[in-house]
Amino acid sequence: MFRNSQIKLKKQEALSYGSLAELVRQVSPGKVLRWYVAQSTTEELIVEVTTYEDFNEQRNLPSQRPIYPGKNAVLNIIPTGIGCSIGGFAGDAAPAANLLAETTDYLITNPNTVNASNFVNLQNRNILYTDGYSIDRFCSGATDLFIPRANRIGLIVEKTDERSVNTIFNIVNTVRAVHGVNITDVVVTEEKIGGRCQENGSKGFVGTVDNPSVLLSACEKLVKRGVNAIAVTTNISDLPLHDYAKHFDGQYPNPIGGVEAIISYLITNHFNLPSAHAPLLNIKQLDLRHPVVDARSAGEFASESGLACILVGLKNAPQLTQSADTNIADVININNLSAVVTPASCLGGIPAICARERNIPVVAVKENKTILNIDHEVMQMDNLIEVENYLEAAGVLLAMRSGIALESIRRPLKTLRNEGDKWKY
Repeated sequence: MFRNSQIKLKKQEALSYGSLAELVRQVSPGKVLRWYVAQSTTEELIVEVTTYEDFNEQRNLPSQRPIYPGKNAVLNIIPTGIGCSIGGFAGDAAPAANLLAETTDYLITNPNTVNASNFVNLQNRNILYTDGYSIDRFCSGATDLFIPRANRIGLIVEKTDERSVNTIFNIVNTVRAVHGVNITDVVVTEEKIGGRCQENGSKGFVGTVDNPSVLLSACEKLVKRGVNAIAVTTNISDLPLHDYAKHFDGQYPNPIGGVEAIISYLITNHFNLPSAHAPLLNIKQLDLRHPVVDARSAGEFASESGLACILVGLKNAPQLTQSADTNIADVININNLSAVVTPASCLGGIPAICARERNIPVVAVKENKTILNIDHEVMQMDNLIEVENYLEAAGVLLAMRSGIALESIRRPLKTLRNEGDKWKY
């Protein structure tokens, strides 16, 4: 059973604790699947937590990870369900992601960054399409990312009518023919999986799944047939249509994003394989203010299903383990991570918090607004670099890769002088 709830932590105690993730696990009302700091008062941090009673609490690997020299990685996060003004719609953060990818050997990013139903913008082959649970494990130093030349993708289709199944197979065959994706097997469930939207106490969107056993049983069938990446397409219940219409007008978070994250977290946790979820049929019968929707959402509204983009994305999605039957092109881990890029108002997610604990620079983009207000003032990050936009973020990353001190590029430039036995600015 899934449960979405809030926990409250004493702010100073939480921020000085050795591992905030460990503290959240200790005080949560169950086994923690997903969490983030969502609100703050003068005394408390308020954390949104999703727990699941059958969650596999995986043992962390030794903190000293192998060194894979000569490879630079940047993590670019666009959190889902919190109304990111860049990336909170349908693949509208893809241009920014492709720009950032030019500054590094590998750009790790979550599917929410580039997914746009029939459209997916992965023009740079060095973009690693990585599900949220894998990113959390990577950032905590608990796993390497094994980069495959290609994955064998299995697809789960929730029980639906024949016309919808035919639509899905047409999409599958298009992706195979146009993008060269190896989709080896499809399972249509005999029962509903039952993904549902839920709004949490911070006005963001999370979700729950009525029949996780149906989902996991379908995954088991695919794994036994030899797939090493899993795509899921389902319809989403309890979708607030009024809010969904406001989303297409650019005024509201995407209600679907939270439940999509829960589904992929569940799969990757159980099977240690990359996964992603997409809506089976995109809802069009909405009371829209204008028939031409916000440009950032147009990719979703112009497509019948959300499926195509995740099939393309999973083609080269990183694996969490190295197996004999997967051709691995490269491998990276936390030691290769040079920076985390994230919206400036949501510094309470696992990637930013892990970076804070490891003193990895966090590049906080102020132009990417969200419904949250968990900023530098709240999280007290000494490793933070605030920038106005993704153009500036790209410049910062290039300077870091080149070994150029950021202060030497900005003005005014402080003058260092010798005063007695001390050097002072």
